[in-house]
Amino acid sequence: MNPSATEFGFELRVCRWAEREWPLEGAASGRSAFVARQLGTKRRRWDTIVLECDREALRQRAKFGPDRLDGDLLHVVRNAPAEWAYYRDTLPHPGYPWRYVREAIHRADDRGIVETRKNGNRIEIRRKWPYPDWLERIVAIENKPDLDASAARALSSQLEYDVAMGLADEVWVATETTDERVEPVLFEDLPVEVGILALEPESLTVDVAWHPRTLPVDDPGTRILERPDGGRRDGSAARFEYVDPETKADTRLAIAERAYERGWRSFVDTMRPDCRHFEARARDGSQALPYCAAKGRCQTAAECAGSCADFEPEPPTWRTRGWPIEGGPGKRIRRVLEDRRRRRRPGL
Repeated sequence: MNPSATEFGFELRVCRWAEREWPLEGAASGRSAFVARQLGTKRRRWDTIVLECDREALRQRAKFGPDRLDGDLLHVVRNAPAEWAYYRDTLPHPGYPWRYVREAIHRADDRGIVETRKNGNRIEIRRKWPYPDWLERIVAIENKPDLDASAARALSSQLEYDVAMGLADEVWVATETTDERVEPVLFEDLPVEVGILALEPESLTVDVAWHPRTLPVDDPGTRILERPDGGRRDGSAARFEYVDPETKADTRLAIAERAYERGWRSFVDTMRPDCRHFEARARDGSQALPYCAAKGRCQTAAECAGSCADFEPEPPTWRTRGWPIEGGPGKRIRRVLEDRRRRRRPGL
């Protein structure tokens, strides 16, 4: 099996390399890193995200459970007081009706991450633990194993958006290494602020072909809304808007919370491990990759669906022992990947 036969397979190998080797150099004392994939915002989604976190603060984050805290919950837990107080007196105005804040308070209470009580008709809240400042840096990686000129042109505008917006501290492009003395990707018209990784997917070794610049995440960002479309000679101005640092900080934390919940091994959540042809193969003993016995290769997430012509449910005899609690091989694969994902979160 060639794990990089598809861009999807290459992406999984990049994730595994990052999980094993990040940070590249100069690791800060007390810092941990974990990896997520296919996350971002409404306007931009990254292939791979590496979160660099304060190790002890990440352990404290585990007190709030393995599920993500959305924006409404973050508004409550980050501002909940140490002593009992009426929620409207202690929480900043959210910019939307207070009834949604009350709903978030009840959800937080149900999850056991804040305390509530009634004082007459008033809801009072008190924090159980301070929400830690666990996120330190976000590193975004775009995966293009075969970055030819046309792919580079399509990717260039996305990378320019990343650099202008400054949501991630660093932006990289990961491509498959070649036998050339100089990697061909270096000749493509990519923003100079973007780093380039040349990955050998079989051995999971990397050569840093170009180091990135650290982006100013604490400064206002520039969101590109529309670009000139009259060709290379079109000198008309692009439309853009500024994004204030507070909004960027909230967006970064929301992305980090989603990454904390999902992790990169969640690829099995979008595939059909209950198909009799679905397998998880670990060629080098370090990573379980999806494999389709019918296709004879690592399949993509889009291919592995109920609509696939080769899809065939597991035979009932595969699931008789312990069914429906333990299930068949498909449920076993899901449990193994979920256990591995959980072990990457200190304190869980």
